[in-house]
Amino acid sequence: MNICENATVQEFHIVAFSNSGNMTCIIFIGFLFIYLLAVVGNVLFASLVSAMPQLHTPMYFFLWNLSIVDVTYISAIFPNLLSITLASNKKISFPGCITQLYFFIFCVDEEILILTCMAYDRYVAICSPLYYPLVMSKKMCTIMAALSLLTSTLNSLMFTFLTYSLSFCPSSEINHFFCEIRALMSLSNSDTASREMVLFIEDICLVFCTFLFIMFSYFRIISSILKIRSLKGRFKTFSSCSSHLMSVTLFYGPILFLYMKSNSEHSPDEDKLISLDGIISLLYVAVVPMLNPFVYTLRNKEFFGALKNMARIHGYNILCSIRHS
Repeated sequence: MNICENATVQEFHIVAFSNSGNMTCIIFIGFLFIYLLAVVGNVLFASLVSAMPQLHTPMYFFLWNLSIVDVTYISAIFPNLLSITLASNKKISFPGCITQLYFFIFCVDEEILILTCMAYDRYVAICSPLYYPLVMSKKMCTIMAALSLLTSTLNSLMFTFLTYSLSFCPSSEINHFFCEIRALMSLSNSDTASREMVLFIEDICLVFCTFLFIMFSYFRIISSILKIRSLKGRFKTFSSCSSHLMSVTLFYGPILFLYMKSNSEHSPDEDKLISLDGIISLLYVAVVPMLNPFVYTLRNKEFFGALKNMARIHGYNILCSIRHS
């Protein structure tokens, strides 16, 4: 805990790239490529899902929500990250830091809950296919999405307020590439024990419990798949949830590694970009939002089939308009 006189902090200094040296331009180009690819990929995917009636199913409804969250997620962090990568001024204002913290927590929570909803969707589709239209109705999907949104909003507001009410030294350096809650708590000269306990309980309830639910769902799913006699049927059924399982692995792996650690294992230098923790943080902050559109479209016959139908219909309409003109 830092000891200094109580004062109102006006800004923080991001020091994650203080040791980048001649690699600054390469890092900037790499981050810019990741950001543009993530935004364009998710916006394009969400637009195509909205435009194709064949994809207006529960699974693609949650994927649409996931794409919107991914765009918000990476956009809350990367514009400022790109700015401080090139600029000699590594400052971020206190209101800007708190705003970034809010969107970061909101998007992480929302992504966790959407992935959990998608696991339940796959569980019902494979283990109880006859009840699937009834259980995963449009109304039920809307309720699940709304509850996820409400839970994420309230949880992020709570932690944003708990962090906002902390006292910081006038000149504070964040040993991270964005305003991460644990990095901010380590800078405070207030007593953060109660807040850290709340954060730990939240990690258990939200991260660990949802992960157990997803694993239980896939245990039941795999059990049902093994009962299918034909090898082709097993492969076809498993392929319907393989993309989701890959996203869960990519997202939960870094989250569980970083957020289920004790404070004694968390030193300030661990979170720099050049450290293992910094690289792992980039996985769920940047790489996962970038890869999600590709994970859910590559080798997805349903998506490409709908895309071909839409292209055929639009091509036919254009041809008819040319003939009439």
